[in-house]
Amino acid sequence: MNPFRLAGDMTHLLSIVVLLLKIRTMKSCAGISLKTQELYVIIFVTRYLDLFTRYVSFYNSVMKLVFLGTSIAIVWYMRYHKVVKQTYNKDEDTFRHYYLILSCFVLALLIPHEYNTIEILWSFSIYLEAVAILPQLVLLQRSSNIDNLTGNYVFLLGAYRALYILNWVYRYFTENKIRWIPWVSGLIQTALYADFFYYYFKSWKNHEKLKLPA
Repeated sequence: MNPFRLAGDMTHLLSIVVLLLKIRTMKSCAGISLKTQELYVIIFVTRYLDLFTRYVSFYNSVMKLVFLGTSIAIVWYMRYHKVVKQTYNKDEDTFRHYYLILSCFVLALLIPHEYNTIEILWSFSIYLEAVAILPQLVLLQRSSNIDNLTGNYVFLLGAYRALYILNWVYRYFTENKIRWIPWVSGLIQTALYADFFYYYFKSWKNHEKLKLPA
């Protein structure tokens, strides 16, 4: 298996574990954008429509089910869990994510991978994933106090996309495959994380300095 794809999948899975750990153990979703999580549900549902019609591998099927199930579970916790939903920063999570959905769907109709329903929806999911983090990043900027688990969750999501860029480069050299839609979308998505990465590493560096003996 492509090592960069495996690393990307595991990093993505780890980001979800970190988020679920925060929600289940702390009974809190403070600092987490429900709108970003809802976008991920849409992304996985539209991307994995072929789950029961096209078999790739056991690993592929399991990962699809895991990402679908965990994304739905996170939204359920944030919307309906009697304790967790009370910690949701609704007043700060105001990004109009439906504009992202509409614009990405129009783009998928204009520039799909192929002109059929499955491929149009796959293209839509790729475009939408490129910008799905925007509500979360806006919420982080508005929040005065971000806990480590939330910061680590967003960092791991960014690392996952960076690894997937390496995955496509690897596939280009080993399989001579060029797929412009995921390439360009992945670059845009990684670029959106640039500002967050800068402050994340700056915060980590300052934290390490505080731990040094005088």
